[in-house]
This record gives sequence, structure tokens and C-alpha cells, in this order.
Amino acid sequence: MNSTKHRNLTIHDVARPQPPLAVRGATTLWLTAVGAGVAESVLGVAGAIADGAPLLGLVMQVAFRAIVYGGLFVVIDRYFRPGVGWSRWLLTGLLGTVGVASLVAGPIGWLLHNGDFGTLHWSASFIAFSAVRCVHLTAVITAILLSFQPDSNRWFSRRPVRRTS
Repeated sequence: MNSTKHRNLTIHDVARPQPPLAVRGATTLWLTAVGAGVAESVLGVAGAIADGAPLLGLVMQVAFRAIVYGGLFVVIDRYFRPGVGWSRWLLTGLLGTVGVASLVAGPIGWLLHNGDFGTLHWSASFIAFSAVRCVHLTAVITAILLSFQPDSNRWFSRRPVRRTS
């Protein structure tokens, strides 16, 4: 006789449920923010090369940013998407505070010290950098908002969803 205990399996025993829509949206936006950071870095390096910046300094910056962006990608993909609680706080803390502060510090400083829009040099690189910066900032803020929606809170706390049937 077989001593194995049998029970009725549900789909939740076989496959983990998909994250709620808010978490999927936040995941996409966190990845968009990292991608925008990479794009800003590429534009910055291209501008620095055009200005004749020392190559060793650029290589060090690119290496540091590659480690940071790679680490963020791993946190988003391996920990945030599956619902590991600390990842939500880490992304909010790092990208939501330090990241946002670094994104807005330059423009705010320029507004406080100069603030004359007539002095802006509207080059293609300036417009591209500004567009990427806007996407970056919007992605971070929206990802934070989605990360703390009620469905997201349940996903990260693993509270069961009440089923009405």
C-alpha cells in the first residue's frame, strides 16, 4: 500500500500567482527608471568626451554606475517582482529619496542661481537629456505610488486575499 498522503492540489500549490497589476506596473516603471539612468549616463559620457574629459575618470564613473544599475536591476527583478518586502523599501529609499534629490538638485540650483530661460542653449543634446530626465523622474514617482497601493501592500505582506464567491 502506498503510504504517500494525497490531497487536492490547487493552482497555487503548483504555480505561484502573478503579482497584482500595481506591482507589475511598478516593476516596469522601476526598470524604466534604471533604463533612464543608463540613458542619462550615456548622454553624460558622450558630452564629457566631446568636452575632452580625462578618459580614466570616465571609465571609473561608468564602472561605478554599471555596478549600481546592475544591482538595482537584480533587486527589481529577483526581489521586488516576487514580493520580497525589503526590496520595496530599498527602492523607495534609494531611488525615491537619494535618486530624486540627485535628479532635481541641478535644475533647482540653476533656477536659484540663474533662472533665466533665455540663456538656455536649446541643443539636441540638451533636449534629449531633459526628456530622459523627465521620464526618469516620472517613472520613479509613479513607481513609488504603485508600490504602496492596497494590492501591492497585500502582495508584499503575503496576506491572503478575501475571496467573495
